[in-house]
Amino acid sequence: MRLDKRKNNETRPITIKTGVMEYAEGSAYIECGKTKVLCTATVIFESPPFRDSKGWITAEYNMLPRATIQRNKRDISSMKRNARGSEIERLIGRSLRACVDLDAFNDATIVVDCDVIQADGGTRTASISAGYVALYKAFEWMIEKGYIQTNPIKTQIAAISAGIVNNEVMVDLCYDEDSNAAVDLNLVMNSNGQIAEIQATGEKSMFTKDQLDQIIEISSKAIDEIIKIQRKSLGI
Repeated sequence: MRLDKRKNNETRPITIKTGVMEYAEGSAYIECGKTKVLCTATVIFESPPFRDSKGWITAEYNMLPRATIQRNKRDISSMKRNARGSEIERLIGRSLRACVDLDAFNDATIVVDCDVIQADGGTRTASISAGYVALYKAFEWMIEKGYIQTNPIKTQIAAISAGIVNNEVMVDLCYDEDSNAAVDLNLVMNSNGQIAEIQATGEKSMFTKDQLDQIIEISSKAIDEIIKIQRKSLGI
């Protein structure tokens, strides 16, 4: 029995709201159980040098000091970027770029900021799922303002965490489950069932291919449900 009495293949209650930040070109707020993340998408009309006037998407990830049970210091306090945060930023950025035709918009960079308000496991995957929604809204803004004609998003993506806890495959791990997981996995997948990113780690033990297949199977079904929630929030 899981801590919150969920079935092993059951996610926590998930809600996504859009338009939560007045000044951002795109914004989304996600709640996944006790995990709460705010994402904004900012359009900057400048391309990085390596993109030669083509479009680009990047992400930043941060956690409020009291998003966790004990206070975490802000990065600026130590004047050093948190290595975990940098790795998560790269994951979010890669995932969002995978679903967009970057050549379909020019001379623009979209920065997706993911700020964790409360953390109870799955913050990076929640950031990707809400980040996609914020990004979609930013592209809608660009269309409305006449900067582009069509939405550059070529496929819909969402993400979920999963793992093996007490020898059982479970999806959408809360913090306590994640802390006790023998195997931990993060899966990013599109609406066609194609994998954009997969991170699987034997935290306390190695795992078999059959176990990996089980985790991916249970995760992909959860992602299908998140995709429906994204669409509902976007009205599409």
